Amino acid sequence: MSPDMQKFKNHAKKNKPKEFNTAPEVVTRARIPRGKEVIGIVEQRVGANRMIIKCFDEKTRNCRIPGSLRRALWIRPGDIVIVEPWEFEGDKKGDIIYKYTPAAVEWLKRNGFIKKETTNEF
Repeated sequence: MSPDMQKFKNHAKKNKPKEFNTAPEVVTRARIPRGKEVIGIVEQRVGANRMIIKCFDEKTRNCRIPGSLRRALWIRPGDIVIVEPWEFEGDKKGDIIYKYTPAAVEWLKRNGFIKKETTNEF
């Protein structure tokens, strides 16, 4: 083969089925609320990046996803999130700043941050 001839790529790997990691995710530590932050459960999507969230401080808030996280967080009803109440109308409104993975939710249940009965409602 002459050096000016182009080598062809091996396309055998292209159609190979992808291997997925099926090992269960193990969480040793999850993010916990700091300061005024509260854990809540998404009840309903309202539209325009806003959601009704039932917080664990016995209040229901209309929360939004801030612009910096808008494309990073995909939230559905039943997800457990951290809410930061606003300084103005903090009992009614807030920002969603973090979404927990299912493994992190189990860690929160084991360590007493979430009551097991509250997550079964949804």
